[in-house]
Amino acid sequence: MKEESDADTQQNQEQQVPASETNSGFSNSRRRFFKLLGGGIAVTFVLQDAFALLSEPENALDFRRASSREVGAWLHIGENDVITVYTGKVEVGQNIRTSLAQVVAEELHTPVASINMVMGDTDLTPYDAGTFGSRTTPSMGPQLRKAAATARTMLLDMAAQQWKTDKSALKVADGKVINTKNNKALSFGEITKGKQLLKEVSESTSLTPTDKWQIAGTSVPKVNGRDLITGRHKFVSDLKQPGMLYGKVLRAPAFGASLASVDLSAAEAMPGVVVVHEGDFVGVAAPDAQTATKALESIKAQWNKTQQPSRSNIFDYLKKNASEGRGGRGSTEKGNVAQGMAAADKKLEATYNIDYIAHAPMEPRAALAKWENDKLTVWTGTQRPFGVQDELADKFKIPKEKVRVIMPDTGSAYGGKHSGEAAVEAARLAKATQKPVKLVWTREEEFTWAYFRPAGVIEVSSGVMNDGTLTSWEFHNYNSGGSGIRTPYEVPDQQIQYHPVESPLRQGSYRGLASTANIFALESQMDDLAHLVNMDPLEFRLKNLQEPRLRAVFEAAAKAFGWGKSKPAPNHGYGIGGGTEKGGFTATCAEVAVDPGSGEVKVLRTTTAFECGAIINPEHLENQILGSVVQGLGGALFEAVDFENGKILNPHFAQYRVPRFKDTPIVEIVTLNRKDLPSSGAGEAPIVGIAPAIRNAIANATSVRLKTLPLVPDGLKASVGAP
Repeated sequence: MKEESDADTQQNQEQQVPASETNSGFSNSRRRFFKLLGGGIAVTFVLQDAFALLSEPENALDFRRASSREVGAWLHIGENDVITVYTGKVEVGQNIRTSLAQVVAEELHTPVASINMVMGDTDLTPYDAGTFGSRTTPSMGPQLRKAAATARTMLLDMAAQQWKTDKSALKVADGKVINTKNNKALSFGEITKGKQLLKEVSESTSLTPTDKWQIAGTSVPKVNGRDLITGRHKFVSDLKQPGMLYGKVLRAPAFGASLASVDLSAAEAMPGVVVVHEGDFVGVAAPDAQTATKALESIKAQWNKTQQPSRSNIFDYLKKNASEGRGGRGSTEKGNVAQGMAAADKKLEATYNIDYIAHAPMEPRAALAKWENDKLTVWTGTQRPFGVQDELADKFKIPKEKVRVIMPDTGSAYGGKHSGEAAVEAARLAKATQKPVKLVWTREEEFTWAYFRPAGVIEVSSGVMNDGTLTSWEFHNYNSGGSGIRTPYEVPDQQIQYHPVESPLRQGSYRGLASTANIFALESQMDDLAHLVNMDPLEFRLKNLQEPRLRAVFEAAAKAFGWGKSKPAPNHGYGIGGGTEKGGFTATCAEVAVDPGSGEVKVLRTTTAFECGAIINPEHLENQILGSVVQGLGGALFEAVDFENGKILNPHFAQYRVPRFKDTPIVEIVTLNRKDLPSSGAGEAPIVGIAPAIRNAIANATSVRLKTLPLVPDGLKASVGAP
């Protein structure tokens, strides 16, 4: 069992936010937080010129007004030399706590150890839409670099004024301003002297060139790694408050079911138990988790059920229930596909089916909610703290300023924690009981009531000349989404269309979004076209590909893998696949072995090349790529949500198969460091190449060209016999 800790401790901060401040407005909380930090410099984006504005902490800028223009204080330098950086982005295992600290330390020429990141706190950080789409590195990174670079210039100006010397004689190094004429030095805290200085950050701020990086671009260790290893870090499920109750919520037996009647008498008779019944919402709160569970189990409910689709007919359902019309997200049209098909020497039509899969995070949804004086504070694991703030404010019909959402670093998300269900549920129970309530979803709840990566049907028709030149490309995606839907290959005649569908299961973002489905279909079709015209799959791709960054990763992966150097052994196969998504470019080669007797498929080795511009932290980038490859392995081989008439049939890890150690191949990673290009995110794109590479390797070994994800949940023989 994890030790529980006081939830009023703001995770990974040097200072503790007092319990009396947990519900204060953004402006007051931030002013008081500055007092805790001992004053200093606050750099903010403001419209007026505030370069010379000096003030005591209590006369600080009205941060609520600043945040209404989506600007605020990004950086604070305290008298104790601690540099506190504020961002609405959150840490869910992708290690942005470290990479963002690195870019700030780089611009301020100070050790990473002096940086304290405050993340995902709606009272203390500027507004942020959320941590998704691999946007942290390309958007928040430059934002914080500009703030830090501006602060560096300000420190030089202040030191020059203090020493009454020319600024050209000064330099910043190791968290100090140094006078090169006499080697005198002042620390950042000695320069600020408890004062705040506000200055507009302009777009023309000079940033450290990539080739001059000393801290960014290096493998700085995970800044809070020791806390995670030793157990000092507290997840939401570890937190507690004085007088806290433990909550549970009654769930329907299947999607589409509604509450007909409920008998709460047994639960209400239990000592210390509070039962909340509001419409279809039924929940309990008790002094301990065991009693809460017993109370929930004692409730007798009757449900109205409706007929729902099942996994056995989901693909027919999606095709038949697609929205009419054209022009879904990602849709495009170029040339005339009918003419392109007519001009082709060979034609190929195929339908690819994609199952729903779960995010399967190690940490299920959890929230701790507390009401004080009609103000609400919620600690929860979410990728969108400000989005959850909006949900809570809307649910309880209160101003956003009366809702504070705090997001401690959370145990994985993969796009699956955009919403705030647990936060709303905990807050409802806390409001009814007038006590803090912690609610932690069970694994079964997480597998059932969280949302899934969408299922989909993808239809592809394509034409090709005998020399391998593509002539026509028609691509229709039903339900799974428009991300990654466009082909990167040169085709004169194209029609690409995404068709939305009303999904019978909850669905939403997943690592790589729909590109995991679209690029699987796209790269499988490309491989089959290469086979159709008797060309090497890599040669065929490069013949039709002009994008230099994508060509580069295909060539790098193939070279490291040894593509074309030897033929695979009997019952072995080589495959390749790749694509681009969220500013990242990736290609993966795979070798598989297929047992001709049992049909068992074993992935023996993979090589993934990845390029995302200038690399900020090489080791942690490799960790991201490795995580993507292993996670993608599950979706490629065996992960699928099984359901019948709206009921999830595999809501536990015992039934829902994820990759195990025995499934993991030898994984080789090749990174291309493009210091001449801006840094992009790496949390999503590396996953897209593994499934088509495995599929194409199976085809190379057996001539069986599978068209459904997962490929071989029960072995190749079962998959060949499946529809």
